[in-house]
Amino acid sequence: MLELGQNVLKIGSGVTPRGGKSAYLEYGPYVLVRSQNVHNHGFKSEGLAYISEEQAQKLANVELMENDVLINITGDSVARVCLLDPSVLPARVNQHVAILRPDPDIIDPLFLRYFLVKPSSQSLLLALASAGATRNALTKSMLESLKVPDVGIDKQRSIGRFLKSIDDKIELNRRMNETLEEMARALFRDWFIDFGPTRRQMDGATDPAAIMGHAFPNAKAAALAPLFPARLGEKGLPEGWEDRPLSSVVEQQKQVVKPDQHMNETFEHFSLPSFDKAKWPTLELGAEIKSNKTAIPSNAILVSKLNPRIERIWIPKDVGNHRQICSTEFLCFKPINGFGLATVEALFRSDGMHEKMASMVTGTSNSHQRVPPKVLMQAEVLLPQNIARLFENVTSLFLEKRQVNRKENQTLSEMRDLLLPKLMSGEIQLKDAPRVQDTLD
Repeated sequence: MLELGQNVLKIGSGVTPRGGKSAYLEYGPYVLVRSQNVHNHGFKSEGLAYISEEQAQKLANVELMENDVLINITGDSVARVCLLDPSVLPARVNQHVAILRPDPDIIDPLFLRYFLVKPSSQSLLLALASAGATRNALTKSMLESLKVPDVGIDKQRSIGRFLKSIDDKIELNRRMNETLEEMARALFRDWFIDFGPTRRQMDGATDPAAIMGHAFPNAKAAALAPLFPARLGEKGLPEGWEDRPLSSVVEQQKQVVKPDQHMNETFEHFSLPSFDKAKWPTLELGAEIKSNKTAIPSNAILVSKLNPRIERIWIPKDVGNHRQICSTEFLCFKPINGFGLATVEALFRSDGMHEKMASMVTGTSNSHQRVPPKVLMQAEVLLPQNIARLFENVTSLFLEKRQVNRKENQTLSEMRDLLLPKLMSGEIQLKDAPRVQDTLD
């Protein structure tokens, strides 16, 4: 085993600039990496802080470099580990994040990162952090005492690259899904909120491609454009369009399941924690589920009624292996009257629906704010059926691809998590790992 303290170029953490958050810049020449940027599944750029040249000079001893491994050393996020995203350089760290910079000729940074996120390493780090203190904390001496498998630098690099190839594919799928989701949002906004095709006709557009905002091939645009009204009516809506209650678009599903009456049955459990963690249901025995749930039928969508300002919208993939159930904190809907699932999803993701739901909440604090289902079902929405069918024809393909990508990511994640400890311990060799080239291509 290689003791980390004897094989690193640096272990160290920084400080928060004087003045705390008030000293941060909206944008500046240097990034200050904080604990919220460090996650076991990777570096997150959301919420980056920025500091001035003067502030950065005072933190020159914790200058970040490419291939640095970062670990959270205090608080509830203690022990989270990732590799630095070099795109944020130049950067520094604050006192809640430590830099682990191994000697690259002895310990490969990628290998170190994966070694520290494997379950047994995380358990050790959490145990160290909680020992004898009122607040979780990892000290420099604790980090120095960590031992890394001595499998040789070439093998470390091979294992690191192999595991990273899986994570790269997961990230590619995630970004593709973000793009597909934003495409559906943008189209919904243009058609049903901004009334783009109608307004462009009012501005003088006559070419079908121009009417449709040059978003479709000419033949497709020629079929779509004539279906949109050419003028706005007295209510400011495209002529012939009328609001309708949400209850004419979806039907709430209320079938109760009592898992404790099916002790030995395995359920796919769609809960708020599983959504927040991975947007993937957990498999649980009925005996492990302590409260009543809602049965999820096929072609359903789940919308959280808790604190609607946090978007939690989930379309279960119908796999047919286990009964699917959801927390009663989710409202379970099925489209009706010819409306489609992709259209309903886009409706619930729209800014207008967010605002409506936020205005309906009861309860004073975020943890208690809930949308009353009966009130929500009375909400007025603008979804003319003929245009909604067109929208579904276009965006259902986006949704189908996203579901495929999400399933592939779950499979890849499970494979990575299974292989990681076995490769690290030498239980299996890289050449014996399942072939994933077809998946990664």
